[in-house]
Amino acid sequence: MKNVPTTLRTWFVIHFVVDILFGIPLIFAPEWVLSLFGISIISTLTARLVGAALIAIGGMSFSARDESEDVYRILLDFKVFWSVGAMVAILLYIFEGGNPSAWVIFAMFLIFNVVWTCYRIKLNQLSQN
Repeated sequence: MKNVPTTLRTWFVIHFVVDILFGIPLIFAPEWVLSLFGISIISTLTARLVGAALIAIGGMSFSARDESEDVYRILLDFKVFWSVGAMVAILLYIFEGGNPSAWVIFAMFLIFNVVWTCYRIKLNQLSQN
């Protein structure tokens, strides 16, 4: 646990809060949430599944906040892959003519991706010392 920076633990809690703030409304009011971004909804099931994924991922961030470096390493790898996949999906949506407000969602994933990638590199450096 000594090699896990306190700031990374804080980022995991922030990630939990953001995912919960988006995930719960996506499950219970998908049309309303997506309308805030000007995104039309084809199926509420898809939006609700994304909400469930966000709650699961954010929940893992919260439940792992006091775990070991090894757990953080695995979760950071997962978060990097998830955020890259999400960014590719968002870019495809935008470039296929989707609402440009999706850039806001892209920016959120990009910020988290940069945070996760930087901390993953930092953990590697700390473990080599």
